[in-house]
Amino acid sequence: MLFNSFSFGLFLPIVFIAYWTIGSKRVAIQNILLLLASYFFYGLWDWRFLSLIFISSIVDYYAGKAIKFSKNDIGRKFYLYLSIGWNLGVLFIFKYFNFFAESFADLFYLNDASYTYNTLNIILPVGLSFYTFQTMSYSIDVYRKRIEPTNNFLNFLCFVSFFPQLVAGPIERARSLLPQFKIERKFDLAIVKDGLRQILWGLFKKVVIADNVALAVNAIYADPGDQSSLSLLYASALFFFQIYCDFSGYSDIAIGSAKLFGFKLSKNFNIPYLSRSVSEFWQRWHITLTKWFTDYVYAPIIKNKKNRNYTIKTIALFISMTLIGLWHGANWTFIAFGVLQAVMISIERIPIKIKGRSLNFNYFLTKVPLGLTIIYSFTLIMASCIFFRAESLEMAVNIFKRIGTLSSGNNFSLVIGWRIWLVVLLIFIEYFTRFKNHPFEFLDKKYSKPIRWIIYYIFIFIIFRYAGPKEEFIYFQF
Repeated sequence: MLFNSFSFGLFLPIVFIAYWTIGSKRVAIQNILLLLASYFFYGLWDWRFLSLIFISSIVDYYAGKAIKFSKNDIGRKFYLYLSIGWNLGVLFIFKYFNFFAESFADLFYLNDASYTYNTLNIILPVGLSFYTFQTMSYSIDVYRKRIEPTNNFLNFLCFVSFFPQLVAGPIERARSLLPQFKIERKFDLAIVKDGLRQILWGLFKKVVIADNVALAVNAIYADPGDQSSLSLLYASALFFFQIYCDFSGYSDIAIGSAKLFGFKLSKNFNIPYLSRSVSEFWQRWHITLTKWFTDYVYAPIIKNKKNRNYTIKTIALFISMTLIGLWHGANWTFIAFGVLQAVMISIERIPIKIKGRSLNFNYFLTKVPLGLTIIYSFTLIMASCIFFRAESLEMAVNIFKRIGTLSSGNNFSLVIGWRIWLVVLLIFIEYFTRFKNHPFEFLDKKYSKPIRWIIYYIFIFIIFRYAGPKEEFIYFQF
């Protein structure tokens, strides 16, 4: 069920009305409704994979309890590795087995035509990378004694499958989301209104900007060999805004939908195109994923080293960013994307000794005018997005060659169209509301009710009138 579908437009208000009709005093019954609604929401994609979510929930629920009550560290580690092994094993089989099998064959049997290998004829369950990371972090946090394991299986099932963020995040931690299923959620009209406003903004970004921009990007990337350097640069810049509006639009709809039921989800994007550096970009982009890898991959590597020097941190950085790239998809292009991020960030972190002070490139970027640093970081991120969008490494390399050689091609003026103004409008709105959780938040007190409703209706009209061809959210494939 897509957030930008008519079915979700029916599903959400029905669940909302039923949820608050039950009443805030009946928390357990509300949770049962949310669980059934979440399973129905996911089951519409493919009901067979509901068993996978349920089994993952059982494994991590009981692993958490076993870790807590194990009498020695060996037992605690056994149940932790059991949880990690299950989650990573499921992820490997469904998402990475065929990729590694094909890569192994290409690497070691390149010239052996007689060599054959088997692949799995399976599809990737939607949202698998998100909910496996969410449940796995629960077991790790219980092992680290950061949280106590829950004794309420119903609440844990809801935590794993909460439909607003089930298939594409944000990736929530148990210590922030799980307790919200335990407490009484009271109906707050102001929060509900804010949730609806955030949903409206998310739909605008996804349906109007991302889906329309996708038309130009897809047209250019469908045959990059016939495109000019300017067209490829333009498409690469547009693609950045496409994935930003696609994913952050989803996050806004997810966060807004959760607010309707009295839940608070984590902020996942913070206007990343205003970053001064690549390092700062990853503090603003897909924030919950970056924090996940920082806490569970990067930090443990440097923590176990007595001398946390630049080399150790760089190794940890390369491991983390390569895995982030691989998390996005089973393709060498995503791995190259992650490695490239690590290269750029490690360069920004190179220590420089000046008058006894240990500085780095990031420090000097703070002394440069904001506009120049934004151009610097956006150019690097835009270039790396070519790997993210290209279907193969060969295609990405050819695109870079055509850009670098200033190749001619199709008429650039025909490619620009009107979609660039959507990006300009987005930047204008988000820049002047950058200190708000979402742009429509400033309407609540700043303007009178008639003006607010005029603005809402204008955006609703734009969504229906200028919606692009319906596209699935890009991050559903991850």
